[in-house]
Amino acid sequence: MSLYLVGGQGGDSDTCQVTTHLPTARPRRYPSDTTDAEWQLIAPFLPAGGRGGRPVVYPRRDIVDAIRYLDHNSCVWRALPVDFPPWRTVSHWFRAWIRDGTLSRLHNSLREHVRQAAGRRRNPTAAILDSQSVRAAETVARSSRGYDAGKKVNGRKRHIAVDTTGLLLVVLVTVGAVQDRDAARLLLAGLRACFPSVTAIWADGGYAGRLVDWAAAALRLTITIVRKLAGQTTFQPLPRRWVVERTFSWINRCRRTVRDYERHPEHHAAMVQWSMVIIMTRRLARHRK
Repeated sequence: MSLYLVGGQGGDSDTCQVTTHLPTARPRRYPSDTTDAEWQLIAPFLPAGGRGGRPVVYPRRDIVDAIRYLDHNSCVWRALPVDFPPWRTVSHWFRAWIRDGTLSRLHNSLREHVRQAAGRRRNPTAAILDSQSVRAAETVARSSRGYDAGKKVNGRKRHIAVDTTGLLLVVLVTVGAVQDRDAARLLLAGLRACFPSVTAIWADGGYAGRLVDWAAAALRLTITIVRKLAGQTTFQPLPRRWVVERTFSWINRCRRTVRDYERHPEHHAAMVQWSMVIIMTRRLARHRK
């Protein structure tokens, strides 16, 4: 399994300035397109240079809008509308921004700004854990998928930690057969490394047992198990647990994340991050009005 961290400090000093003279002839016509207010939030985090020092041909805003379109509408790369840059160019920058940390820096900074806009500190002190199994398409190799017998899903499982407002902190993508308690060790270790301020964790009964003692001894994290109500047979919002369930519903608003189409787990994790970027930029843009 591999851990894809979205935690840590936003670090405005690590960002690059974006040139402002690039033409933006493409009209904004899709629901997933950035508004001017959203683009002002995103632009400072995107590298201005091209590959090998070559000048940028396509405006960065068009690249971002194309990625958001694909994430929101779940088309295949080759089916991107013709008013976007070529799909190979969009795919290149999608992968490049994962490798060089641009996507994580963008996501982290937006999360900090959303927390501050809500009157909270930049870094959280508590988190909620949960997992969600997602069916895998035929593009996902057999070696990268597994069967979740509990949910009867053949695919991958995404394990997430969110803050008490539901904003994403860490995401871990594994094969579907991995148990929650096993994946939680790596998830919690990453959470502890990126967010030393977090000391309290809430989770469901699937995380009970030795994990609670291990987290307290090894990571100094206090895990509180929130169990189902006595006699509960239907869905009921439970204290703290409803927050992470709502985050999954936010993520699933983007159709690309409802099913896993990605050949590489880190690309699925990136789609989850982009879905949260869409949510946070829209929230901050409304707040600025």
